[in-house]
Amino acid sequence: MFFHIVLERNMQLHPRHFGRDLRDKLVTKLMKDVEGTCSGRHGFIVAITGIENVGKGLIRDGTGFVTFPVKYQCVVFRPFKGEILEAVVTMVNKMGFFAEAGPVQIFVSNHVSTIYFLSLLFYL
Repeated sequence: MFFHIVLERNMQLHPRHFGRDLRDKLVTKLMKDVEGTCSGRHGFIVAITGIENVGKGLIRDGTGFVTFPVKYQCVVFRPFKGEILEAVVTMVNKMGFFAEAGPVQIFVSNHVSTIYFLSLLFYL
């Protein structure tokens, strides 16, 4: 469900941010751009926990922007099929019910087996 992984991303920074606190501005931009996003490969990025490496910047021709390769550690939320989650039921209708577990919206149909349905309700 939750994993602590290392990811890489190329970050572009405007020249006005160059100075003594360049690294801090880069980390702040990374957090703003990455936290709360979702990818099919890694899941929902909950939080950045650390910066492993900031590579040398490469100046882009004609713009002045600099691209920095950043390697960072983060916590991701990636649910799997068949996994039991603690969720909050948000809507019930005749076809089934909707629930939310963090950023994930779940639909459970009435057409699943009764044993599975009851065990799911027991955990909710």
